Amino acid sequence: MALTLTRKILVRGCFLKSSYPLQFFVTSAARKTVFVSNSFGKFRVSYVLCAYSHLLNLQCFCSSSVQQEKLSWEGSSREVLLRKLESASKNHQVGEAWETFNDFQRLHGIPERHVVNRFITDLCYSAEPHWLQKACDLVLKIQKGKADLLQLDLLAKLSLSLARAQMPVPASMILRLMLGRENLPRSDLLLLVFVHMVKTEIGTCLASNFLIQLCDVFLHLSAEKSNGAELIKPDTMIFNLVLHACVRFGSSLKGQHIMELMSRTGVVADAHSIIILAQIHEMNCQRDELKKFKCYIDQLSTPFTHHYQQFYESLLSLHFKFDDIDAAGELILDMNRYREPLPNPKLRQDAQKPYLISIGSPNLRCGLKLRIMPELLEKDSILKMEGFLEAAHDILDDMELAGHPMDSTTYKSLLTAYYKVKMFREAEALLKQMRKSCLVQNLSCEMVVSERFSEVADKSASFTDTSSLMDKSDLAESLIQEMREEAALSTIYKLNSSIYFFCKGKMIGDALKIYRRMQEMKIRPTVETFYYLVYGYSSLEMFRDITILWGDIKRNIESGVLAVSRDLYETLLLNFLQGGYFERVMEVIGYMKKQNMYVDKWMYKSEFLKHHEHLYRRLKVSNARTEAQSKRLVNVQAFRKWAGID
Repeated sequence: MALTLTRKILVRGCFLKSSYPLQFFVTSAARKTVFVSNSFGKFRVSYVLCAYSHLLNLQCFCSSSVQQEKLSWEGSSREVLLRKLESASKNHQVGEAWETFNDFQRLHGIPERHVVNRFITDLCYSAEPHWLQKACDLVLKIQKGKADLLQLDLLAKLSLSLARAQMPVPASMILRLMLGRENLPRSDLLLLVFVHMVKTEIGTCLASNFLIQLCDVFLHLSAEKSNGAELIKPDTMIFNLVLHACVRFGSSLKGQHIMELMSRTGVVADAHSIIILAQIHEMNCQRDELKKFKCYIDQLSTPFTHHYQQFYESLLSLHFKFDDIDAAGELILDMNRYREPLPNPKLRQDAQKPYLISIGSPNLRCGLKLRIMPELLEKDSILKMEGFLEAAHDILDDMELAGHPMDSTTYKSLLTAYYKVKMFREAEALLKQMRKSCLVQNLSCEMVVSERFSEVADKSASFTDTSSLMDKSDLAESLIQEMREEAALSTIYKLNSSIYFFCKGKMIGDALKIYRRMQEMKIRPTVETFYYLVYGYSSLEMFRDITILWGDIKRNIESGVLAVSRDLYETLLLNFLQGGYFERVMEVIGYMKKQNMYVDKWMYKSEFLKHHEHLYRRLKVSNARTEAQSKRLVNVQAFRKWAGID
């Protein structure tokens, strides 16, 4: 058996037989790992040669009763640890494997490439977030010194494992490492990572920021005519996932930015894209932008019209927000008008050509244009109501299996939806499931659906009855006040649309005239107002003017009339970093902390290193020439500490 003597040189093993207890003596001899075989079994111990053995009463450790074996030097210690690591991995002993791997690192450094990749792969299969986080930390450590040891397939597996475990922060770190090497997981695997990341608000924030960075890298490689550009180009499905998540979590301004990147990268919008973009334009109150899509969707024949119901509803909502009753009435007539199919093959062929929809003014020479294609608009596999209902049914089943079943109202809603689209077989199966769960008794599908409609009708009647009880004068006053508020809101929407138009055209002077007019009219600016102005200044690199605008934003925040979104804070942070206004950077971070907003440190760290990597790296506060420089240095150091920059 092997007796492990760590980091010592064994020249002659001696055992103390005097009055001293059994012990080992440390000398100045160089340390080396050795192995001795004996009949006692396997032990790990530190052994040291005593250089002055003549001063002690020592006797050789090896006696006639113990057969002296051949010594095994450092080569064997590597083999033993590697065998132990392999054994622990095969037996799924993650803890033992981790300790053995660390022992190997301490003694011999980071092992060979195949060992590292096999070990991290084993950690990827762990269901415990603790081990997945350790795998991520290990990758980040190896990346600093021996990045060539990390295979791309391994990083792809790890990013997916982290995303599945709902660990979006480390998952995004691994993706960014890969992007830094101008590589990404294959498209289907990357899509799965995005699917899991966008399930949460923080995951959506990171996924959207990563997609923006990915587009920037793609555009850079495309400008250099690199062959690797097409390998990392995001596809329509990834854009749709992120855009849809932006809608779900109220990040519509970032969604608009991603839509513009969709245009710049040449990714074609499909049916799902149109629906999501309609919702984004509705949330941002951009009626003119949404109206540009209408003529192309109107060309679709009747069988596909129902897929775009959400589009028409969004446009109708905007007509009412802009107080344009005539346009709303005309749209309702259009929605109910019968549409003839396109029998002529030539006309049908023309309808399948790509169309370009301008973003901003169509008269801008360098304006962006979004590509949409009718045949992709008509690919309804994503938007089929049947698919959504089946997905909803699966979710109900999962909740029931997890021990958290939904209430009967949810089941009845799904049953009603099944009946509306004539999915009678599925409706019958759901009803059996409801009876089994005791959610309904001896009722047929028709009776349950009828009951559901009655509930909705009762709620509507209850609301009507309550309204009729109001005093007539109170009702009149309420209506007048509501009309005033709606008129004020429609004015804001129109002014914001004009500001957006001018900022897109880099006509910041005209945009500011409208902004000052809003102030004169005592109309409170919205988040959209400030976002468009920041965009306009940024496009002209007028970063100092953004700091002045930030003063207006702070006053509105402090007075309680403006609730700033993460989208606005993020664009302010990026512009202040680019312009080098670090005091403002730390102010914005402070406001985000107050509102408990997640801040993507990695993104801001990258932006800092891109523009100011060596800024004040060796300068001390005591050596600053002016008070302004001293103050700026303090803020730069504060940012470095916050972002974790060495």
